[in-house]
Amino acid sequence: MVRRSRFSDAVKAASSILEDQQEHVYDAAIFVRYTQRILEAMGGRGPRLEECARHIYDEWAACRHFFLYDDVAPAIRELAARGFTLGLISNSHRPLDAFLEHFDLRGLIAGAVSSADHGFMKPHPSIFESALDRLGVNAAASVMVGDSYTHDIVGAQRAGMLGVLVHRSDEPAPDYGVTVVRSLRELPELLSRG
Repeated sequence: MVRRSRFSDAVKAASSILEDQQEHVYDAAIFVRYTQRILEAMGGRGPRLEECARHIYDEWAACRHFFLYDDVAPAIRELAARGFTLGLISNSHRPLDAFLEHFDLRGLIAGAVSSADHGFMKPHPSIFESALDRLGVNAAASVMVGDSYTHDIVGAQRAGMLGVLVHRSDEPAPDYGVTVVRSLRELPELLSRG
């Protein structure tokens, strides 16, 4: 029996699969293994567990399974209104045009790159460089905002960008020596100050 209450711990336990992907080449099999490990840590067993993980991976591409935090759309709208050029980089196979349409963000995001289309996952610098090229912006004048220090911030720094870590937990944020925000509502003022 799969226990929902174990989900957060299961994700933490399975994260090593994504962390161990040293070459950062996008491969659906990695995400299927990751999903299967989560299911196992939640109590899932049986001969069809891999099939179930594959189905979940396939469904992961559908926007209807997701929600945005309440602060995301208002922050994006405010940043766009202030003249910031915004991009999106995702370690997924989700069609990002459909994602932008589904969440009514079309016209606010100037360019998007998914790891499945690009071929490399964050933190590989090339995915950040691809996004910068698409947006026509310089790395030194750009900031990556993300919730993964390893994938988002370290990857951005390797590409010559600054990073802002989103740490939504009430727990103290680890001291990585980077700017940390608890909500995207903080971004417009933070980025406007430079």
